[in-house]
Amino acid sequence: MHHFDIAIIGGGMLGIAHAYHALEAGLKVAVIEKDPQPCGATVRNFGQIVPSGMDSRWQAYGRKSLDIYHKLQAQGEISLRQGGSIYIASDEEEMNLLEELAQINKADDYESRLLSRAECLEQYPGLRADYVLGGLYFPQEVTVDPRQAIHHITRLLWEQKGLHYFAHTWVFGIEEQGERYSLLNNRGTKIEAEKVIICSGSDFQSLYPEIFAGSPLQSVKLQMLITRPQPQRRIKGSILTGWTIRRYESFEFCPSFARVKAKEDAQAFNRQLGIHILFKQADDGSVILGDSHEYWDAGEAVDFRIDQEINDFIVGAARKIYDLDHYDIQKSWIGIYSQCKDRDVFEMEVHPNVHIVTGIGGKGMTGSLGYAEQHLNKILGR
Repeated sequence: MHHFDIAIIGGGMLGIAHAYHALEAGLKVAVIEKDPQPCGATVRNFGQIVPSGMDSRWQAYGRKSLDIYHKLQAQGEISLRQGGSIYIASDEEEMNLLEELAQINKADDYESRLLSRAECLEQYPGLRADYVLGGLYFPQEVTVDPRQAIHHITRLLWEQKGLHYFAHTWVFGIEEQGERYSLLNNRGTKIEAEKVIICSGSDFQSLYPEIFAGSPLQSVKLQMLITRPQPQRRIKGSILTGWTIRRYESFEFCPSFARVKAKEDAQAFNRQLGIHILFKQADDGSVILGDSHEYWDAGEAVDFRIDQEINDFIVGAARKIYDLDHYDIQKSWIGIYSQCKDRDVFEMEVHPNVHIVTGIGGKGMTGSLGYAEQHLNKILGR
């Protein structure tokens, strides 16, 4: 029989973030992951850690996450790279939004720097001069390899902090056993904990499906692509572009944002499919491109097929922004994350000391490590 202070169901970034802070608090912690290794949104994203794109609450969590990522990198390789992030404006409206956000950043004491067209073209060789009007650069922001970071961090917590990790263990029921809870699972492993945190991502079926079906949660499907390696083309950090400026939450606080959005064509293909264009280069020289956004209510079956029209559109739009050495695509994939229609994250205590937390949306890699600290403190009554 395994006894724990806290058992966390789900080994993605949000679950591991809660485990990190619970271990830092000196608790005995288990993470239970239903797959042999995490294979959801945590490993299917860009690996861009961008507090700059978030509202003030989540920017604070993101900035805290940056500190923790650096702390973890100092303890062992987690694939952290500090190349900064840049938002590229393609017209006067977007440039004006960048200038307004720069002022907001100044008031929030978050470092950013406006760049001219010439500076953008000099620092990011390959950017098309007929696209770029200017940029806003965030030097503190970082990237990780999404396919490696979660494994590195989990291993570090296991080797150095005493994390107990149960892989390939599907929890299908939670039973009260006096002051503890027993986690019923496919392997028959006896796991009990005083508190349970369910970080199940977009898995709305394994536990409490009736709660999820009646919730404001939804599944979001994204399409992304990656080129074959192009080691002669070096792109630092994260590149976010004009449609990103028109989409990300941080820009909603700019004075001209509502006016800019009101003029957009809601029937445009990129608007209907939630497409904005991002670039991020991996260590082997391959370049990740994306992405799109389609939505289903929790419990509905998500269309898992890759839509080639969307991929073709993303590549076509990317070609108008950046002259890579080539756009030879080696792979494409979908990611699915959960988000909430009416709040920034879904938190619910389903039984005393049994908590669901999911629906973090696209904020998981950036915000989880900062957010989980205060959420765990709330669960612990601190």
